[in-house]
Amino acid sequence: MADKNEKSNNFNMPILAVAPMMDWTDRHCRFFHRQMSAQALLYTEMVTAPALVRGGALHLLGHDPQEHPVALQLGGSDPAELAQATRLGWDAGYTEVNLNCGCPSDRVQSGSFGAVLMERPAHVAKICAAMSAASPAEVTVKCRIGVDDQTPGEILPRFLSAIRAVGVRRVTIHARKAWLQGLSPKENRDIPPLDYALVAAMKAEFPDLHISVNGGVEDLDAASGFLGMGLNGVMVGRAAYHRPWDILGRADSRIFGQPDPALNRAEVVARMQPYIERQMGQGLRLAQITRHMLGLFAGQPGARQWRRVLSENAHKPGAGPELLDTALAAVSQTA
Repeated sequence: MADKNEKSNNFNMPILAVAPMMDWTDRHCRFFHRQMSAQALLYTEMVTAPALVRGGALHLLGHDPQEHPVALQLGGSDPAELAQATRLGWDAGYTEVNLNCGCPSDRVQSGSFGAVLMERPAHVAKICAAMSAASPAEVTVKCRIGVDDQTPGEILPRFLSAIRAVGVRRVTIHARKAWLQGLSPKENRDIPPLDYALVAAMKAEFPDLHISVNGGVEDLDAASGFLGMGLNGVMVGRAAYHRPWDILGRADSRIFGQPDPALNRAEVVARMQPYIERQMGQGLRLAQITRHMLGLFAGQPGARQWRRVLSENAHKPGAGPELLDTALAAVSQTA
């Protein structure tokens, strides 16, 4: 468990984060990512406050202490309920709790949270104040630059001013507007144009905020470029999931000036095997972990064989950690 007497990240330190992604960044994915970077900030999938407070789904807060630094992302719109959920997150070991103000899915909209909260800056400020009062956990926000017909250059500074006024100091901005009507969640990740210049302008306008940029970041060169232009952090989404080694394998040395925990992809596989043995001993199926590892060799000779061995066999009865050795051997024969 992280030291609760410290913030999850020093305010002045750069951040390279892996975005919260539904159905992807579960605890097994996060443990896998941690084998490649000791420094990257990881996020849970979005957990709804009603699920925790009304549904008692505390298992959604489960994580391995080795995942830290890891932040809990919450979805919701009721200040009191989000305050309770924040406290539950703190009690479970999370030192950062992030409020989702960026997800555009219909399910999220129907609950009046996610990106739709961009339309209610004052209400978001009320939520953040309640969350901050509920526990010592640092409350952060992930948002869009605006939604629908809002003018981003007008709404985004108003939104940031509102949450700053109640003590929020770290914000991740997805540099795309969200269209709540007319675009699917998938289309909202690609179609609205990126406006990195606006995010950079917000850093200039709010120098006391720790601002990270999200959206369209494909490699460490791009991440380094954003840090070089004065932003405090970078959040990477799909690229980190589909090409984890490319994003995380050298992140600690390039971004943080620290030693990388694994020399190569094969060492990552070796580091995962004891974890897989422990989890399978508790009843987990191999495929529940290896599904997150399919992209480990992306772009390398043998990548197709690696994916094929795991995807075709990990779900079979009796499949165990030794399947990773078989998949690794298939890579070695091709390389």
